[in-house]
Amino acid sequence: MTDPYSLDHARALDAADPLPTLRAEFHVPMHGDAEQAYFVGNSLGLQPRGARAQVEDVLDKWSMEAVEGHFRGHSQWLSYHGLMREPLARLVGAKPVEVVAMNSLTANLHLMMVSFYRPTAERPAILIEAGAFPSDRYAVASQIAFHGFDPDTDLIELEPDQPGGVFSMPAIADAIERHGPRLALVLWPGVQYRTGQAFDLGEITRLAHAQGARCGLDLAHAVGNVELSLHDDGADFAVWCHYKYLNSGPGAVAGCFVHERHARAGLPRFAGWWGHEQESRFRMGPEFVPSEGADGWQLSNPPILGLAPLRASLDLFDRVGMPALREKSQRLTGYLQCLIDDRLADTLEVLTPRDLPQRGCQLSIRVRGGREQGRALFDHLAAEGVLGDWREPDVIRISPAPLYNTFEDVFRFARSVAAWRDAGA
Repeated sequence: MTDPYSLDHARALDAADPLPTLRAEFHVPMHGDAEQAYFVGNSLGLQPRGARAQVEDVLDKWSMEAVEGHFRGHSQWLSYHGLMREPLARLVGAKPVEVVAMNSLTANLHLMMVSFYRPTAERPAILIEAGAFPSDRYAVASQIAFHGFDPDTDLIELEPDQPGGVFSMPAIADAIERHGPRLALVLWPGVQYRTGQAFDLGEITRLAHAQGARCGLDLAHAVGNVELSLHDDGADFAVWCHYKYLNSGPGAVAGCFVHERHARAGLPRFAGWWGHEQESRFRMGPEFVPSEGADGWQLSNPPILGLAPLRASLDLFDRVGMPALREKSQRLTGYLQCLIDDRLADTLEVLTPRDLPQRGCQLSIRVRGGREQGRALFDHLAAEGVLGDWREPDVIRISPAPLYNTFEDVFRFARSVAAWRDAGA
C-alpha cells in the first residue's frame, strides 16, 4: 500500500478518479520543464485549447463575409449571443429566457440596480456583506448616492460573526429582519471572494422577499464552481463574470440573470438598441420595445470576438456537467484539507468552512506566523511553480478547479509548504 502522503498515492488517486481530468483540454503554463500547479482559476481560468478555434472561426467569417457575417450560417453574429443561452441556463439552473451574456460584471450590476434598486424615503437601504469585493461596494455606494441618499447610513454592511470572517445563516437572517423595514435590496455573493464561503442563496432570497426587499446575487466566484438553481431559488437578478472558473479569458464578456417573473414586468431600465425585440429592431423605430427576458437589458451589439472563447468553455462544462464537477471538486478540496490537517496544521489555518455546502473549489488559508510569513510562503510557492493568489491582509487562496487540477497538483502544494516549513522559514 502506498503512503497516503506520497506522490505515488496522489497519482493513484488521479488514476482511479471517476472523473478523469480534462487537463489536456487546456493550456497549462510551464515552470521550467514541468507544468505549473495552477490554483488560480478563482481569479483567471486557464485557456481552453478549443478557444483559439472559436476565435479563428469568427476571424475567418469576418475575412470572407464581412458585414454579411451578421446574417449567414449557424454562428451568424446577429444571434451569436444566443449560442450561449442554453448552456449558460444549464450551468446556473435557470430557464434560457432568464440568462444573457453581455457587458462586464459591474456594468451589469449597475444595469440591474437601475431596475431593482428603487429606493424610497422609507426604504433606501442596501444590505451587503462587510468586506465585499470592492467593485460591488463602489457600485452600491454610488447607486445610493445617485438616488440622493447617504451611503454612510443607507449602505448596511453586515460584519461576519464566525472565526475567519465567516457568516452564520442566523446572523444573516437576523440582519435582514432587523433592517427589513428599511431595505430596498439585499445584494449577496454566491461565494465570498476572500473566505471562499458559499451560501444558501434560496434561503437568503426568501428572507429578503419576506421583508419586502429585492434580492440580487453576485456570482463571480460561484458560477462554474458550485451548483446553482437560480430559477428555483427565486432571486430577482444575478450577475457574474466568465473569466474565472468559466475560463473565457481576461476581461471576458460577463453574464446576467433576470428571473422569469420580470420578463414582461415593465420595469424601468436603461435601454439600448440590442435590448429591443429582434423582430422589429431593424425598423429603427423611435419607441423601445424590450426583448423578452434577460435579453431586454442588453445595450449594444455583443463583442463577437469576446464571446467566442466562452463557447469553447461551455462545451466542456456541458460535456461533464456541474454535478460531476462538483463531486470531483469536493474530492480535491477534501484531499487538500486532509493534507493540511494531518501534515501542515502547525503552519496553516483554513478559513473556509469545512461544511461541504458552505464551500466550493477555494480554500482560503492563513499562515499561522502572520502576514510577513504568509507573504514569504506565497513567494516560495510561486518560485516552486505552485501558483495561488494573495488577498490582503493575509490570505492565500488555493482553488483546485476540477476541470484541470489534479490530486498530484494538490500534493505538490502540500510538499512545497512542508519544505518551506522544514527549512526553518
